[in-house]
Amino acid sequence: MTKRQLKLGAFLNLPGHHFASWRYPTTRPEQSFDLNYFIELAQIAERGKFDTIFFADVFGQALQENSPSSLKLDPVIILSALTAVTKNIGLVATLTTTYNEPFQVARKFIGLDHLSKGRAAWNVVTSANPRESTLFGKEKHLAHADRYVRAEEFVDVVKKLWLSIEREALVIDKESGKYLDLTKVHPVDHEGLWFKVKGTLDAPASPQGHPVIVQAGSSEAGKELAAKTAEVIFTAWQTLEEAQAFYRDVKGRLAKYGRQPDDLKIMPGVFITVANTEAEAIAKRKELNAYISPEAGLAYLSNFVGLDLSGYDVDDPIPAHAKSDDPTNPQIRANIVRGIAEREGLQTIRELYEFIAGARGHREIVGTPAQIADQLQEWFDNEAADGFNVMAPTFPDGLNDIVELVIPELQRRGLFRTEYEGTTLRENLGLSVPVHPASQALNTIQS
Repeated sequence: MTKRQLKLGAFLNLPGHHFASWRYPTTRPEQSFDLNYFIELAQIAERGKFDTIFFADVFGQALQENSPSSLKLDPVIILSALTAVTKNIGLVATLTTTYNEPFQVARKFIGLDHLSKGRAAWNVVTSANPRESTLFGKEKHLAHADRYVRAEEFVDVVKKLWLSIEREALVIDKESGKYLDLTKVHPVDHEGLWFKVKGTLDAPASPQGHPVIVQAGSSEAGKELAAKTAEVIFTAWQTLEEAQAFYRDVKGRLAKYGRQPDDLKIMPGVFITVANTEAEAIAKRKELNAYISPEAGLAYLSNFVGLDLSGYDVDDPIPAHAKSDDPTNPQIRANIVRGIAEREGLQTIRELYEFIAGARGHREIVGTPAQIADQLQEWFDNEAADGFNVMAPTFPDGLNDIVELVIPELQRRGLFRTEYEGTTLRENLGLSVPVHPASQALNTIQS
């Protein structure tokens, strides 16, 4: 029996996950639009045998002074370029279901999947930022519940399109003049609440069937969508007990959709600062915090707690949590941040924004390779995670540190691969290859 191993994603947030990373001496914020920089990071992650590299995405972010986080390129375009310079690592891009159409999303990702020979994944999100609506000419942002109803139907249509032309439909027999086996072409005829789609995609199913479906969200609607459609879920938890409860909850929902527990990999985010000694790691973390200006810290924290803190002093007590009546925002992350303050005994605004400046509500581990491996293993061994979406404080140095210090320790313990299991993302994640229901039924009859 093969020993269960961690799945690890490298979450690329340039020039680093720490809020003030752009001011750190070794980061390169000026290269955030440079393909060579993306290539360097992707190849570092592949050298570490990571399952995936992952780009988050959101539109309409406020352009805050002295912060590069609002400026970025389309992740699908970046990953398309990276298909040519990587061989095994999975390529995960975020694309919202709120302000796109199923056909265009299906077409983008099946193209990425073919170019990468079966390594693409789509991170399905709904747009939580109400400012996105004005960029698309919408007067009103969709309520949270409506966004998830739309998302569920959206994913259903995309999956139908992805499998509308089976991979085996391509005969390409020059002698007989037969290019396609039309019995393996399945036009979509979908009419639902949000979408009316007829026809096929203009590319066949990919080497891994279709791209892996990733989902990020921990609300009730998010968990249900993940249980029905996702194959990987990114989430944010601070404690073992919280992570275990989420793991049991989501895995427990799979059976009603005819799915097995291993059909979904749960990968919480983890912000890692590592050094050869604990003292060095702590000093590195403190140095990063020293680059946060009070004005930037107040603006940063305001986004998390749903309260404008611009008039506060950073050494004022943390104000009471302001609950929003906005139905488009369930405030999952704001509640996590409030819980951090209470659990850690943080008293001032400065203490709170410094504490979340890197992890943003995800788990944070600072220490030696052994200390970090101990904590990752605790969650993995106790059904709190199938793996982790790893957040480096800075790029490229922070990611290099994780590859050179943490990965070898995990490998020494037999918790992580030393070589990739296969060439497709599904092979490396241990996921099954999807096929069209018509072919699945035929295979069942024949067997």
